Amino acid sequence: MINKVVADADEAVRDIPDQAVLMLGGFGLCGIPENAIAALLRKGVKGLTCISNNAGVDDFGIGLMLKTRQVKKMISSYVGENAEFERQLLSGELEVELIPQGTLAERVRAGGAGIPAFFTPAGVGTEVAAGKETRDFDGKIYLMERWLRADFSLVKAWKGDTAGNLIYRGTARNFNPMMAAAGKITIAEVEELVPVGELDPNQIHTPGIYVQRIFQGVNYEKRIEQRTVRKV
Repeated sequence: MINKVVADADEAVRDIPDQAVLMLGGFGLCGIPENAIAALLRKGVKGLTCISNNAGVDDFGIGLMLKTRQVKKMISSYVGENAEFERQLLSGELEVELIPQGTLAERVRAGGAGIPAFFTPAGVGTEVAAGKETRDFDGKIYLMERWLRADFSLVKAWKGDTAGNLIYRGTARNFNPMMAAAGKITIAEVEELVPVGELDPNQIHTPGIYVQRIFQGVNYEKRIEQRTVRKV
């Protein structure tokens, strides 16, 4: 059995070059690869294309790399909570491709499944359809969308073993499993790293065959985007 464990986040991202295409798991601030993002900040790699559901916030997640101008292009679905993202977009500093959330998920899934294109009604008749092929199926117009793949996928899981098998917890599962399958090299950080054989095979979400590197993460903030409370 191949041991895929690396010492830490810095070793895991050691060969990510400038101009790389990255997928980063997470939804909002939930389930994001915090340690890997911090390591990319320290490494100072630039010109990145980042595929992620959202762009973090100003002081957390991908938002940190936007501040340091390490991101050249964002391919995302929701970016409404990041003022720096908005500033760079409006000034023309940042290239942005906004995609309907379901389409983004399916394009990533298609990349992992080896499906180069598919048809969807989402986006027909809007700016999303500009320059894309459309086709009539049974009297309804569909838009052709291409797969998304990455040089490196950075994902965050709850538990993982030394062979790279991963279990996600609750809503932190989100985009992580499909992105794990769509990267040429997938780097997983986990809250708890265990020996092979300790995970229940029936509970594994991402089989280790999709993961090339795994490490034990540290100091997770697990931020809450918006807390709603009531007086008792």
